Amino acid sequence: MRSARNLMLGLTLAAVWATRASHSAELKDLYFGEALYQAYQGHYFDALERLDAEMAQHRRVDERERDSLFFHIKQAEFSVGDFELYYRMHHRAGRAIKAVLEANVEDAVRNEAAFRLARIHFQKDQPRNALEALERIHGDVPVGLRDEIEFLRANVYMALGRAQDAVEVLKRLQGSRPLTGFAAYNMGIALLQSGHQPQALQQLDKAGQVDAHDSAAAAAIRDKSNMVLGKLLLDSSHFARAQQSFDRVRLEGPYSNQALLNSGWAEVSARNYQRALVPWGILAGRDPTDSAVQEAKLALPFAYSKLNVHGRAALLYDQALTTFGQELVKVDASIKSIRAGKFLQALAREEVLQDKDWVIRLRALPDEPETFYLATLMASHDFQTALQNYLDLEDLRRRLTAWQSNFDAFEDIIRLRRLNYEPLLPKVDARFGELDSQVRLRLEQREHLRKRLQDILIAPRPELLATADERISLNRLHQLEKALHQSNDPKAALLQERVERLKGVLTWTLRTQYAERLTKAHEHLRELDRDVAMLKARYDEFVRTRQAATHSYAGYGTSITQLRSRVHDALQQVNTLLARQGTLIEAVAISELQARGDRLEKYQTQARYAVADSYDRATNAPAGGGQP
Repeated sequence: MRSARNLMLGLTLAAVWATRASHSAELKDLYFGEALYQAYQGHYFDALERLDAEMAQHRRVDERERDSLFFHIKQAEFSVGDFELYYRMHHRAGRAIKAVLEANVEDAVRNEAAFRLARIHFQKDQPRNALEALERIHGDVPVGLRDEIEFLRANVYMALGRAQDAVEVLKRLQGSRPLTGFAAYNMGIALLQSGHQPQALQQLDKAGQVDAHDSAAAAAIRDKSNMVLGKLLLDSSHFARAQQSFDRVRLEGPYSNQALLNSGWAEVSARNYQRALVPWGILAGRDPTDSAVQEAKLALPFAYSKLNVHGRAALLYDQALTTFGQELVKVDASIKSIRAGKFLQALAREEVLQDKDWVIRLRALPDEPETFYLATLMASHDFQTALQNYLDLEDLRRRLTAWQSNFDAFEDIIRLRRLNYEPLLPKVDARFGELDSQVRLRLEQREHLRKRLQDILIAPRPELLATADERISLNRLHQLEKALHQSNDPKAALLQERVERLKGVLTWTLRTQYAERLTKAHEHLRELDRDVAMLKARYDEFVRTRQAATHSYAGYGTSITQLRSRVHDALQQVNTLLARQGTLIEAVAISELQARGDRLEKYQTQARYAVADSYDRATNAPAGGGQP
């Protein structure tokens, strides 16, 4: 049930990301695209590392609308929660999604956030909180999430013991193609929990015959439906119907061994010992580390003894006794290997960790003592969770170790940059000082002109708009006028008159052309403003480039020292947690193996008595009767 739930959550996330990708026709931020790429590969830590850095940089930008992430910011905020959820960082994922939920956003966005928050609570076994989050969904709901929301609601109802409410919800989901098999199976379980066993059996029978559409998940849930139905019918002594359910389970599926074992017991319960030989015979030839196979090795000769074929039964009991002895040796070797630390070394192999289907890869490890019963341990969800935590810690340890060595590389880069820039910067600074003085002078001159024109608007002064030639002429006329006043020449009066006339002409020109000249002066000032703006832009660009040159090697010493310390502390903490988690995993594995060993010893004892009894019966049997 739990594994199916986790699978559906994974399919939901994949569908949501695919839907978002279809809405974003053009990716404008390559770093966000890199984060999505890492997530699609199942590298959620790398995706979080990339996206956290990109979003942190986006928040520090003054004009965020100019940043390329601005076009994807809402999707990025959702993706952070998704990646954290997939990396099982439930607390941080919840905070990220709550921030979106409480923001002023559209109904569709808020409802999607509420659904994600509910899913987080449900994964953390907090069904009441999950239901509260689901009840916040109102208004417009994304089409692709409607069935998923209702399916989650039904699961929450079942977790709260409200099976009848879950039935009502699941009835509406029976036609949902993405939920093929899952909705049908859950409805059968809900009917069973609500006390409607006849209807539950009918529903499970229907779920056990759904069309899987070449879907591995749907095929697995179909097998599980048939298994549950078969066991219920077997317990109710409906042996023929139970046999039909077990027969529908795939022979190569995850439930095939249990189906073959129960199929044989269904036939034995109906006293069809001859027919029980077929499934048990198939099962007995499979991997002897599987508990169902071990039980079949005892059940098969038991069926032969019921058919009075005691010789064959004795031979099979003897083979089972040999197999149990070999398996006990394997169990002891596995326990010793685990205590020697080889089990954890096998789990942390690099070739295993590079595949997202790490459980499948683990089962394909070489046949060593530390991995004999690994496949059996993998069947436990709790063990898988503990193991995934260990692998995550091991991955963090490797990353932290790599980061520690990277600090030396960063310091080398900084040293090379310092050697490159420091000889060049003094000359650049000297030249820049000269240019800076000139720029400041020109800016002061421009500001002086602006103030003068502003004053002219209030108190007109035409002479201030005279051209250079006109100003020279006025100055010469003023000098001539002053000289004529001091002259005793009889012609001074005539010359004074001519000077006045020339001054009048210049004054007339300045006053009559004042408005036109004032307009042109403002036009020239605006042109000057554009040149000044360009000058400032280049000036600022140079300052930024100059600062970047210094910042590329200056001021990193303290940061690197602090980061070194943080990585060192984190590495120590991870090593401590890794040791604790490894000890826990080894203890769980050893406990499971010891339980398996106890069971094998019981099987061994039963086989010893059975083989002796079978040999006695075969010896005492009438000649020609009941022998193979």
